[in-house]
Amino acid sequence: MVQNDLSQNIVTTVYLLFSHNYIAFAYFIGLVIGITLAIYRPSRFAIFILLGFAILLFSFEYDKHIIEGFREQTIKSFITDKPHFRLQRIIDVVISEILPIIFYITGWAFIFLSLIYAGLKIDKDRK
Repeated sequence: MVQNDLSQNIVTTVYLLFSHNYIAFAYFIGLVIGITLAIYRPSRFAIFILLGFAILLFSFEYDKHIIEGFREQTIKSFITDKPHFRLQRIIDVVISEILPIIFYITGWAFIFLSLIYAGLKIDKDRK
């Protein structure tokens, strides 16, 4: 039998895991749907869904875990001897601000394109 404090800690851990990653879970479910559609009913719609959710999931993980290490590694490899504040600022802006926006917009653009494509295909099939 599980003790009360341990069962409460398990429930709290599961809740915190979900509340911290619910967006990633949603993107992952969309990715699984995209993979399933691409395998069983291959089409542009399925591939756009697959790519869109894959990019959105990568974007989420990039924001949460990848940015800091990637930024530090890039700065250390470019700036070795003397400080280059302008280059450091450019690297910071590109890696920390521009790339996350590009990933997010690209992911949702693929989802939007899949819906537009599906709508046009349905309209074309009706005629």
